[in-house]
Amino acid sequence: MKKVFFASVCSVVALAVFLIFSGLGSKDTTVTSLNAARPNIILIMADDLGYSDLGCYGGEIHTPNIDYLANNGIRYTQFYNTSRCCPTRASLLTGLYNHQAGIGKMTDLEDQPGYQGHLTENTVTLAEVLKTAGYNTAMSGKWHVSNTTVQKDPKEQLAWLNHQKDYGDFAPIDQYPTNRGFDKYFGNIWGVVDFFDPFSLVSGAKPITNVPKNYYHTDAINDTAVAYIKSYAKSSAPFFLYVAETAPHWPLHALPEDIAKYKDTYKGGWDAIRQARYQKMVKMGLIDPAKTKLSERFKSEQSWESNPDKDWDAHAMAVHAAMIDRMDQGIGRIIKTLRESGQLDNTLILFLSDNGASSENCAAYGPGFDRPSETRDGRSIKYDVKKEVMPGPQTTYSSIGQRWANVANTPYMFWKAESYEGGVHTPLVAFWPAGIRAKKGSYSAQVGHVMDFMRTFIDVAGATYPATFKGHTITPTPGVSLMSSFQGKQIAGHETLFNEHFGARYARSGGWKLVSASRDTTWQLFNLANDKSETKDVAAQNSDKVRQLTDLWRQWASAHQVFPKPGKKK
Repeated sequence: MKKVFFASVCSVVALAVFLIFSGLGSKDTTVTSLNAARPNIILIMADDLGYSDLGCYGGEIHTPNIDYLANNGIRYTQFYNTSRCCPTRASLLTGLYNHQAGIGKMTDLEDQPGYQGHLTENTVTLAEVLKTAGYNTAMSGKWHVSNTTVQKDPKEQLAWLNHQKDYGDFAPIDQYPTNRGFDKYFGNIWGVVDFFDPFSLVSGAKPITNVPKNYYHTDAINDTAVAYIKSYAKSSAPFFLYVAETAPHWPLHALPEDIAKYKDTYKGGWDAIRQARYQKMVKMGLIDPAKTKLSERFKSEQSWESNPDKDWDAHAMAVHAAMIDRMDQGIGRIIKTLRESGQLDNTLILFLSDNGASSENCAAYGPGFDRPSETRDGRSIKYDVKKEVMPGPQTTYSSIGQRWANVANTPYMFWKAESYEGGVHTPLVAFWPAGIRAKKGSYSAQVGHVMDFMRTFIDVAGATYPATFKGHTITPTPGVSLMSSFQGKQIAGHETLFNEHFGARYARSGGWKLVSASRDTTWQLFNLANDKSETKDVAAQNSDKVRQLTDLWRQWASAHQVFPKPGKKK
């Protein structure tokens, strides 16, 4: 593979523009004539963002640009993802439950229909459908829905991750975004990245083997999106742009000037931030305190005052906030570009998170698989299990941990990978001045799911969901359009919803939710009509409802490729 030569590139903005207009690996298929009344569509998804991290969802983090979208659009209060990175991406892109799309777990290839680890042939992506309706299509950011190519020798794998050796493509090329409907793509094929020098970075299908000295991945993702928008402003056709942020997924990597903004913010500790967020959510009318109580803080027996690591913990959360702040700055540049090019009013912008905040201790994993052991220039990376080195620089791999993840998901319990509300309940902001008739800044209680974007975009674009595509039979989408909510109509949305991920599962029917954890198969039952934060298990008093929802979940699991086939391992 040839090195990409950045002879005169000295900034991230220049990198983004260079990648796009150099044409590396992209298909020049810009459409030049189409009904201009149809809107552009920009779908922005954060990675491991907590439910209450955004200012417009109760947080103290400075997110004025996302807040602008919310205050001039709609905020959804009952919207769901599938609890983890790649399953949510599979569902979002295809309009199906993630097992139907082939990604029941992660991106490992297994000999089971629901566990192929990549988007299967029975699916079409949002980009593929919108292309048939005449849309230009582009993506920047995290793909993470293709089989990851891994070296069998751990030393060779680390050499690859450390940018010391080249072992070819990061996944099968036919699974790359440019082979699933996206005309242009810049981003990381894998999931985890070093924000200062990402592994698996490509433009189109060609690897980027060097980045500028001042590279920061969140800036590159958003500045690439800006450059795409500018290029499409020359076309009379609308565009679809998928911006898959990697922030604020660990490792905790942020720029010093952003961290400095929050150097004192979290010194008051877990309870102070959690209480402040909850009270703000109540004051804004986002939650009804009679129906949504503040759940008990995780491991509340440990007080902040007696926490021996409080300086490190406060700094870690400051880096988490800085990563979100930087992402919002980039989204501000996207909004500014749309406004300056006269496209803002007729652009549908949606913002959400792929799952709840992460409780993972990434330092405990150590280097290997997708985590480097040293930087490109040979500096050792510290996996700091003892909290001795402050996070933020490239030479550290750290994460916020369980207690801060619990705070980030206020008022809910638990986090990423679980089927409790803290794992699957996402903020969703919808903004479209020319198309949304609901009151600006209003809330929608429509029960929605990431698979609903397919139906919504079909309605918006006048597209058709195909029965067959490229010779393959396509699974019908169970999604529900959000168009009614755009008009201010109050509809229920999904009557039933389900989930399963590594044993964590739920069945939601009406106001009832049956749920179990990944390490405990015991079903718990909650009445979400008056207990949205799942604080009171009422399974013992409602055995008939438990049986009913258990049967519904098993029927769904059997029909949606959750269970392994007889004689095969899941």
